[in-house]
Amino acid sequence: MQGNELIEVDTNVRLHIRDWGQGKTIVFIPGWPLSLEMYEYQFTQLPKHGYRCVGITLRGFGKSSKPWGEYTYDVFADDVRKVLEALDLRDVTLAGFSMGGAIALHYMARHKGERVSKLALFGAAAPSFVKRHGFQYGLESAAVNGFIELCYADRAKLNEDFGKIFFRSENAVSPKLGEWFHNMGMEASPHATAASLIALRDTDLRGDMAKVNVPTMILHATQDKICLFELAEAMAAGIKGAKLIGFEKSGHALFYEEKEKFNKELANFVG
Repeated sequence: MQGNELIEVDTNVRLHIRDWGQGKTIVFIPGWPLSLEMYEYQFTQLPKHGYRCVGITLRGFGKSSKPWGEYTYDVFADDVRKVLEALDLRDVTLAGFSMGGAIALHYMARHKGERVSKLALFGAAAPSFVKRHGFQYGLESAAVNGFIELCYADRAKLNEDFGKIFFRSENAVSPKLGEWFHNMGMEASPHATAASLIALRDTDLRGDMAKVNVPTMILHATQDKICLFELAEAMAAGIKGAKLIGFEKSGHALFYEEKEKFNKELANFVG
């Protein structure tokens, strides 16, 4: 497959997939509440340098199906596996941003790293997005509860507020680019938006880290206001042999704000 396609992963559930380029394969999982479109500045560059880029928009988001039902890391990880099987992808670098990074980590544990030879985590919402017993990093659960309440009251305001802390500063990107990300988030199902926030709040992946048995790279901005840098340090300590690279000039959106460095580090890691 080359181009765009919908792949069925469940009864009446199809995921939007983009498959560009040839060479070593990188499978990209987007973050909440975005779609594969967030990786535009990776997909327009990396295939020029001999990489095959496969993007997966998670169920409930973007142009993928938006069923009522469960939105958990188990469901998302199972969907990723079905896409890898449908495209017969092997020896891939599994790459995830924010919630997508948490899903990539969970895939490694739940599916024993099947078909994956390397793991790349970008601003990942792992091993726990929130503080919990024995884990003092991350956001307060009450803050996420506020996001969930706002999702049901005024989802456009939720996305606007999220956009204000997504970048290094409110003026770090052009108004039009901020609007583009906002519209991408609004394309998501409101049910999936809220249910995924619940998954972010309630899922503890600390036990998954020891199950990763492939080379792992963690790219994380030191000024990230959403997934705090301490999460990256916890992952680097918990995943055997993981390499942590800090980004000093970006916020959560390191894949855009420092896209040249981001793409270079990713390409060097994939090899």
